[in-house]
Amino acid sequence: MKAEAEKLGPVKGARAAAVGPVGPVLHADQGPWHRVSRVPILARMRDIRSRASHRGHRIAGVALTLLAVCPAARLAAQTIDTIVVVIHNVYDRKRDAPKLVARVGNALHVPTRAGVVRRTLLVKVGDRCDSAKVAESERALRALTIFRAVRIDTVRVDGRLALRVETDDAWSTIPDFDYASVAGDVLWAVAFTEANVAGTGTALTGRYEKTPDRHSLSIGYSSTGVLGRRTVLTALYKTISDGRSGQWSVGVPFYETVAPRSLTTDGAAATERVLRFLDGRLADSLQHRELRFGLAGGLALQTSPWSYTRLWVGAGWRREDFALAATVPFPRTQLGTVGAGLEFKRVRFQVLENFNSFARQEDVDVSQLLHLGFWAAPRAWGYGPGQAGIGPEARGQVSGLWHGGFAVFRGQAGGVVTGTGVDSVRLAGSVTVASQNLPRETLIFHLEGGGLRRPRPGDEFDLWRDNKGPRLFGAHALTGTRMVWLALEDRVLVRDEVWGLLGVALAPFFDWGGAWYADPVGGSAIAPEPARLGGDAGLALRLGPTRLTITDVGQFAFGYRFGAGLGGGHWAFTAAGNIAY
Repeated sequence: MKAEAEKLGPVKGARAAAVGPVGPVLHADQGPWHRVSRVPILARMRDIRSRASHRGHRIAGVALTLLAVCPAARLAAQTIDTIVVVIHNVYDRKRDAPKLVARVGNALHVPTRAGVVRRTLLVKVGDRCDSAKVAESERALRALTIFRAVRIDTVRVDGRLALRVETDDAWSTIPDFDYASVAGDVLWAVAFTEANVAGTGTALTGRYEKTPDRHSLSIGYSSTGVLGRRTVLTALYKTISDGRSGQWSVGVPFYETVAPRSLTTDGAAATERVLRFLDGRLADSLQHRELRFGLAGGLALQTSPWSYTRLWVGAGWRREDFALAATVPFPRTQLGTVGAGLEFKRVRFQVLENFNSFARQEDVDVSQLLHLGFWAAPRAWGYGPGQAGIGPEARGQVSGLWHGGFAVFRGQAGGVVTGTGVDSVRLAGSVTVASQNLPRETLIFHLEGGGLRRPRPGDEFDLWRDNKGPRLFGAHALTGTRMVWLALEDRVLVRDEVWGLLGVALAPFFDWGGAWYADPVGGSAIAPEPARLGGDAGLALRLGPTRLTITDVGQFAFGYRFGAGLGGGHWAFTAAGNIAY
């Protein structure tokens, strides 16, 4: 394999590697590749489908799709003889960055290794060509977040089929400083991230953060392929000014639509304070101690390139207690649960640019989904007479899409039913409509709501913490067991790339919503209150990186806010992170 890669010779602006029996494979711009015939199957199918959908002719769309599949069917009769991987450095292809920036950026960045790309692909040498698997391979590569762009094409050399995988690296070594100020409440953080250590796809992060409530230092690790080609390992340790916590996860998930099985295990340990707020003020503080282990697995009952039916099972053990910090002796409760259910999904994604980030492809999940299941919490496993019971859960998503836009409806429900009735409930639902049919604009409508009954301490809605709701309100101003949020936004692209570093957009916005306590919170001073609703309208300046593995967009918003508890309207300014829909 290494010898074949060396035969490519010097290739300016890219690294290439190949596997398979074709022999000396050259870069597409050299040698016999000038005789290669490209077969852009995916591009043709997407173009035909989007045109048919745009015109609204369902029958014509089906016919055109069948016509588009014909060359794919002929090609599928052949097997993939070679896989060629071409990796471009950060500033190799898009020449809109200053020469000094491009030269220094490329010199300091270690390009991704071809092996990272190959182990992520869902096809291999000897497989039949499958356009659905090729499209899913593109999504899997983009999901690594280390590439700005990914493209997979089929090519033929002397009658043999080759797959050409071309990627553009994102800058992965990132010293970062975050600052946010909302209605006088300041959050700042200093972080260092290496999202692609030595080109291996492994991520290391370190972050110090100061919020109005506490300060913390965290260290994180994430990798795929260290313990096996599909094995994912993540770990995070966090020390807080009033506690510490850690969590980990390892296993093989359902890494593709037709994956036959999954098995993962995870755990967490924490000793920390849980803060609850009312009207922006600290209303309650409890000590939280937790030790948790979980095991989850699944089995595919039916699969196709576009859908699946899966059986899932899970089990968990935890020792978890909440009490005042001065409580002696501190409670020590051990609990166990087991659950099972079914999940049905018809997979569909829409690829957009300049939606939640700048100058990169974004995969928006517009699949049809139904997830059903239940959890058993028996008395024999630590639950008291008023707590033991069954916990049903349901989650679903339906969508519609058109050329340049989509609408997605999401909902979830869960709770615990005991022998004496309903113990706890969590309900949430949302609708998001986005359109890019106007040039350089992304129009967004989002409506979301939810309700809780007897949530765990700290699980209450907090729109500031969750980065939701009216964006000009201060920290913890809108918290409770009920929430609603309406957002209208027009993200107007000014420049998708400035100096090869960042994108710029303006976004007129209108928000309305809030959160409030509809039920008393046991053991605290929090009592039911009237609905607390407010809103704001204004203009946001959006700035975001275009060449980094981090895609977070910052916004500087100025506008007028109004609503409950403010004593009239106020002009306000905020510098905060992106609201992602």
